[in-house]
Order: sequence, then structure tokens, then C-alpha cells
Amino acid sequence: MLTGFTAAERRVLRGLRTPERIQRFLDTEVGYNHEPEGETLRSPRRVLRDRTAHCMEGALLAAAALRCHGYPPLLLDLEAVRDDDHVLALFRSHDHWGAVGKSNFSGLRFREPVYRSVRELVMSYFEHYFNDDAEKTLRRYSRPVHLARFDARGWMTAEDDLWYIAEHLVGRPHYPVFANGGARRLTRVDARLFGAGRWGRS
Repeated sequence: MLTGFTAAERRVLRGLRTPERIQRFLDTEVGYNHEPEGETLRSPRRVLRDRTAHCMEGALLAAAALRCHGYPPLLLDLEAVRDDDHVLALFRSHDHWGAVGKSNFSGLRFREPVYRSVRELVMSYFEHYFNDDAEKTLRRYSRPVHLARFDARGWMTAEDDLWYIAEHLVGRPHYPVFANGGARRLTRVDARLFGAGRWGRS
């Protein structure tokens, strides 16, 4: 599934043999893309070349690397209020779900494959998903999207931005994380979790 990648790119992807290695690569080898030159949605090839990614660009690279090692390339959208959405690459091991993520917040990255359902995985992010006003902001999540549907458009190696994938993700059905009215009962994030979540933020 590495058609179109150069030999050097294939070596990098083949070296990312586990979800944990993919996460470590995103954390240590890929800087956070603050989009100083305008909004981008880089393909995995461009992330490998530029060594910078925001959450969705990182998720796309993770999905391509997971695919290289036999996992289906799956993305999940987490939808927030008064905050940015967050996109994860999902994987399954022994019928349990895990995730790889690129984020400037420490609690929104990797999850071990110990969750029995996608919803259970999503809820593990709830307490860690907050904005700069310490509000807990996660509200909805999408169905997983299998990126093979975009293979004909060359999403893994494209030089153009992949806005069509973002539009598809946003347009998928999203499910609430709690019932209507639940937001009124939410407390603010305490100072220790707030500080921990922002530790190392670039």
C-alpha cells in the first residue's frame, strides 16, 4: 500500500512498525503546524517532507503508516464548542480500539487499544479536551471514516491540500457525548489538569 511513495519515504513508513512508534515519530520528529503561512491540509507525503503537522495532518500520516503495517486507514472527528475540532487515526488490536493523535495538548494524543467501543475510546478524551478558558469542550464524535474511499484521488502522496477529506469528515453523522442539557452541569478543568494538558505546548 505504499504505491507512489519514494524509496526514502517507504523506509520511514516501514520503520514505524507499531502505533506506539508512529506516535513517538509524531511527537519527536514532526513539529506542530501553527499555519503561519495560511491554512493547510498536507498529505502524508508532504508531512514527511516538511516535518510539520496540525492534528488532522498528523492523523493522515498516522493512518498511512498504520495502513503500511496492515491496519485499515481510519479517521475519527471529535467536535467541540468554543474550541477546535480534533482528528484521530484509529486502530484495533484484539477487538479493542486505540488511537494515534497529533496535538499541542498532552492529553489528546495516544490511546492504548483497551477500549471496547469507539464511544468508550472517545470518552477517554473528555476530561482532557478543554480550551484556554478551562471549559470542557468536547460535544460530538463522528463515525470512523475509511480512507480507502479516497485512494483514487491519491490522498497519501498528493501535493494539493486534502480539503475534500475534511469536508467529508465534517459531513459525517456525529453522535453526542452526553444528553441535551448536560453542558450546564459541567465544571471547569482544575488547575493541575489544565497545567498538565498544556505542558510542553509549542
